[in-house]
Amino acid sequence: MPFHEILAKIAKGPKVSKDLTWDECKQAMKALVEGEASPAQVGAFLIAMRFKMESVTELAGLTAAARQYVPPLAVSRELALVDVPTYAGKQDTFHAIVAASIVAAAAGAAVLMHGYDGIPGRPGAAGVLKALGVRVDAEPKQVAEEVNRSGFAYLDIGLYHPPVYRFLEMRQTIGVRNVFHPIARLLNPARAKVQVVGLSHPPHFEKTAEALRILGCPHALVVRGVEGDPELSASMATRVLELRDERITPIGVAPKDFGLAFAPSREMAGFPPDQREKEADLLRRILQNRVQGGQKDWVVMNAAMLLYAVGKGVSLAACFPAARAAIDGGAAARKLEDLVGQSVAA
Repeated sequence: MPFHEILAKIAKGPKVSKDLTWDECKQAMKALVEGEASPAQVGAFLIAMRFKMESVTELAGLTAAARQYVPPLAVSRELALVDVPTYAGKQDTFHAIVAASIVAAAAGAAVLMHGYDGIPGRPGAAGVLKALGVRVDAEPKQVAEEVNRSGFAYLDIGLYHPPVYRFLEMRQTIGVRNVFHPIARLLNPARAKVQVVGLSHPPHFEKTAEALRILGCPHALVVRGVEGDPELSASMATRVLELRDERITPIGVAPKDFGLAFAPSREMAGFPPDQREKEADLLRRILQNRVQGGQKDWVVMNAAMLLYAVGKGVSLAACFPAARAAIDGGAAARKLEDLVGQSVAA
């Protein structure tokens, strides 16, 4: 189908527009990635999909098509690997998922974090990881090697999938998010059997879980996360959809499930964009067991979520002791030292 016909199908208004089929999604992605669509057509496609809202089939189909343009990372299938996308950026809270991922890696999980740090005023995970001394600009092959060696690495989506990065960057030009933002979250660069996906946009909550089911993900947690990241909240209950063996189950997760009281929101407070070093210092002190109370508990909750996702316990609560022990016993601090040392050596 010529690209102008694809545009005509999705851009006729809310009452007349129609969803693309799986094959049409593949054709659309080809035109977008391979330059067959003109710049005007690209912009028209992104805006039309924004107003129409992509269907579950379109989200899954476009993601599947985007995956075909780059090979998966060569990460060992023997690892308890979880895919953790971080694309939202933060304004009000610190990046608990960064510390939680390192804790989870220290407790036996393997975490591949990937993301994008280009949203103005909303610093992403890469900035605080860099401030911690962890490498964030490794090539995909090196990222895979680091996950295999140490159980944690960060992958810059621009180095892994330049076309997707290019379309993410178009947010700065057209002024709004586009369909490639949810696609990026679902790319799963290592084709991990477990994905933990965070988002804040309500229409995408159930849609994301359904898209993961269509894409064949064996186990996923879709989290209505703090500021759109894959984080459970320490100050309120969090909505989660669990996908397991093609069945989607809604669950609510609250601090009381871990034996904790609701924390005041100030315990989750973040830092201005120009204070990555201060945020890194907080995360470092949490990992070194030099911080007690709500900030540490928030990190441990989310580390427990990652451990549960990869099957290290029968429930979220059952994984909490192992996550806490990784900090209390020094394993998390040693893991950070190892990651920093490896980054310096590189």
